[in-house]
Amino acid sequence: MSLEFPLLTKDQIECKVKQVTAKGAVVLLYKTARVDMDMLDRIVGPMNWQNSYEDIDGVLYCTISILNQETKEWISKCDCGIESRADGDGNEKKGEASDAFKRAGFRWGIGRELYSAPFTFLSVETKQNNRGGWELADKFAKFSVSHIAYNDERKISELILVDQKGTEVFR
Repeated sequence: MSLEFPLLTKDQIECKVKQVTAKGAVVLLYKTARVDMDMLDRIVGPMNWQNSYEDIDGVLYCTISILNQETKEWISKCDCGIESRADGDGNEKKGEASDAFKRAGFRWGIGRELYSAPFTFLSVETKQNNRGGWELADKFAKFSVSHIAYNDERKISELILVDQKGTEVFR
């Protein structure tokens, strides 16, 4: 079974502020679990993949299995997730499940090119908060990918990020 997932498009990639400093912000590129689900549906077909979860020593693992059409066997890859979104409403496990699913998707090659992203530092306005740390001056600032290109090795070769106003903040 030979299976290669297409490279992510700019619309399938999201940006997350990971760290804010006095001089700007570090941004990470990521994909959502919905991107993985859509990709699996489109490439292998909705009836040809499945996923399951297992708690091992308090760590949630997700297994994504794809049906090998030639042998009619299920081929599986899994990975674990980490809790997130500690909001008191029980979303920690939901975030852990989503993270485990996305990581299992990486094992299959979905979005693996994101690991080739350059260090992404944005020179944006920040301000010191009352805890002595730094935060974005515009607490509603959002960033997105306006352009991405890849080389023959499936690595990111060009990347442009913009803010919510369309102003280029990284090239």
